[in-house]
Amino acid sequence: MLLRASLFLLLFLSISTLSAQKDKIKIVEEKIANRLALYAVNESETDYDVMITVSGTNFRQSKGKSRFFRVPQASKVHLKNLILTKGKLPQYTYELVINDSLSRRALRKPFTNIKIAPKALITIYVPENCPTCDSIINPLKASRYKFTSIVLADRPEVKKGLKMVLPKIDSIQKPIVSLGGKIFPEVESYEQLMEELNNN
Repeated sequence: MLLRASLFLLLFLSISTLSAQKDKIKIVEEKIANRLALYAVNESETDYDVMITVSGTNFRQSKGKSRFFRVPQASKVHLKNLILTKGKLPQYTYELVINDSLSRRALRKPFTNIKIAPKALITIYVPENCPTCDSIINPLKASRYKFTSIVLADRPEVKKGLKMVLPKIDSIQKPIVSLGGKIFPEVESYEQLMEELNNN
């Protein structure tokens, strides 16, 4: 009985891990002339090796053996082309194998960096006089993370709501940082923001 329970737990953990990984990699398609290009999009902060096997009708594909491709964190990588049959709608399914144990044999292709959601939603509130706001906003624009910046002069209703938390908001001359809805008044630089994000 104990062995059966252990096997069930092991199977459950394996399936849970696989599901968690599949949530991090999604397949998107782009139609280019008579081709359907399939891409792996990695919205996580972990590199993966990904192999796709496609089956279906109304298209052709290369007959070579499926291979693993490296899909770096926060990136989009082209995996495969399907050559479409003229005048017919392609019908296909795919099987995806994802490894976080990276192999030196995985093929590396050019990739496109993408923006991903951080562990906690980042919002930067910009006061009317904020000489240091660019020191956080510019590095965020260059980073992999999605974020929102709100200029308080343009959103008086937001400023009014923040005043309940920060009564002296009119005298603040630095960015007001929110992570996951919680205000971090001590954060004044991008490095501090990343530290708080990683501790969150």
